[in-house]
Amino acid sequence: MSRFTIKSPGVYVQNINLQPQSIEGVSTSTAAFLGETQIGPNTPTLITSWKQYQQIFGSYFGSGKFMPYTVEGFFLNGGQRCYVCKVTNSEYAAALALLEKVEEGSIVYAPNAQATPGLAAALISHCERLRNRFAILDSIKGQDPSCISKPADSSFAALYYPWIYVREADTGSLCLIPPGGHVAGIYAYTDIERGVNKAPANQLVKGAVDLELAMESYQQDSLNLQGINCIRNFSGRGILVWGSRTLSSDAERKYVSVCRLLIYLEQSIKKGTAWAVFEPNNEATWAKIKASVECFLTQTWKNGMLMGVKPQEAFFVHCDRNITMTQNDIDNGRLLILVGVAPIKPAEFLILRISQLIVHS
Repeated sequence: MSRFTIKSPGVYVQNINLQPQSIEGVSTSTAAFLGETQIGPNTPTLITSWKQYQQIFGSYFGSGKFMPYTVEGFFLNGGQRCYVCKVTNSEYAAALALLEKVEEGSIVYAPNAQATPGLAAALISHCERLRNRFAILDSIKGQDPSCISKPADSSFAALYYPWIYVREADTGSLCLIPPGGHVAGIYAYTDIERGVNKAPANQLVKGAVDLELAMESYQQDSLNLQGINCIRNFSGRGILVWGSRTLSSDAERKYVSVCRLLIYLEQSIKKGTAWAVFEPNNEATWAKIKASVECFLTQTWKNGMLMGVKPQEAFFVHCDRNITMTQNDIDNGRLLILVGVAPIKPAEFLILRISQLIVHS
């Protein structure tokens, strides 16, 4: 409570804020791309349109140079903001180090990463360590469905197969490219329009005119179980992203939407409770934090991002002595919050039970 000077007897009114500290949801729709570009700076640069990218980084510049198609596909599919980090002499480690400073980048992608030894693993490690972003990976060009395998086991990455054909705007020629930039645009569009809890799947891949390989359901069956997301061409519907699984073998973290929702919640709560650093580690502070987190999660539940018909079924928050903290934790300045949530999982399989009534004459 702020203090003010009282100079004479009387009744004084002071307004104080009894509302819990509000927690703002972090952004999830900004991408971070790294790879070769025609020109441009080596530092991460915010890009908000395909035209702006061309002005700063150039345009198409040769076979196997996929960054222009990545950025073009991102904006074509609904993306609005991305950071581009130019990589020279395959110095991806340096580029990833620069991207660490870009807190806003929540979708990380390097075109055709598996073709560069160690790069896919580096992207996944980058996301797992920072815990505030998610990696999109492509399959290797020309892979047969029976030969595809996961590059790692992780809930911070997803893999998409096969490559797609696009038509180059300048020449009209068909180009075979990795699909990750287009998929990143679908991630961003879905986040903006529906929320990070919505699976970025069953969405048209705008700009794709054909696939490297036409997939059938029986071919996708084994890939889906492995966590490989397929892109398929459906008659009358077009080319769609037809999968939304991570590379994780953990059944609780197998869906992209669930894992990205958990990233969103963790980072929002982490940033929204930073005010408590250096506050007294006592019951009053714990109560304020608990109220702030509960308020944020209640709104998250009201927005349809969590399961349950009432808040008590959607989440719980603990921040108190003996449940989340011991006296040793308190003495050593550790304030621990325990949060549990019930995320909504996507409906992958719609099962129709059909019966026929047999009429006996």
